[in-house]
Amino acid sequence: MLFLQERIDESIEILRQFEPPDGYYLAFSGGKDSMVLYAMAEQAGVKFDAHYHITSADPPELVRFIRQHYPEVDMDRPEYTMWNLIPKKQWPPTRVQRYCCEYLKEYGGQGRIMLSGIRKTDSIRRRKTRAIRTCHKKGTTMISPLFNWCTEEIWEFIEDKNLPYCELYNQGFARLGCVGCPMAGSDRQGMELQRWPKFREAYLRAFARMLQERGKSGKEKIWNTAEEVMAWWLRESPSVKILEED
Repeated sequence: MLFLQERIDESIEILRQFEPPDGYYLAFSGGKDSMVLYAMAEQAGVKFDAHYHITSADPPELVRFIRQHYPEVDMDRPEYTMWNLIPKKQWPPTRVQRYCCEYLKEYGGQGRIMLSGIRKTDSIRRRKTRAIRTCHKKGTTMISPLFNWCTEEIWEFIEDKNLPYCELYNQGFARLGCVGCPMAGSDRQGMELQRWPKFREAYLRAFARMLQERGKSGKEKIWNTAEEVMAWWLRESPSVKILEED
């Protein structure tokens, strides 16, 4: 707990040091990191407004959790849904082509100082980033007060404060995000689509419309059916080896 207190003090100092006159824009996901970030902002006494971006592929348990325990969080809806974005882009979202994040998760907060719950231990890519960084394209400054926290410290804080958390963490989920997210890996994708079959059906309908749009625009015919797209997307069709389009 002594070492955790150092993390708490560090986060509070960062939050107070950079507090803008109009308050922070806090990017809230409903996951463990954003829960601790929200608690840190409250503990620091800084002004902020929290936003959850509804993607249309959100786990229903997660949405219920946020609405029950964080009713003050704004539930923002983007211009697109996952289901009309896939036909628009004419390609399934993948690890390389993460257009869904740009359209569904990373919008909002333009011109604001934003708070993010990302931590350097999340991935190799995030280890190379910084706790405070500027996005000139969006005109925003992103601050990550939990950048130096480890996963064990996050859970220690949650348990010490007796914070309620989404039930999915007790059901084998280490991360919470869009159902079928390719960043989770093909095994996790398949498991999620099996757990929530209505989302599998929604992806298939979107893939079918995507194939129609590809046909209209004269693009190369790679797949014949939505099921073939799904098999490739879940890496269940290793014989289909194609390069991702620009």
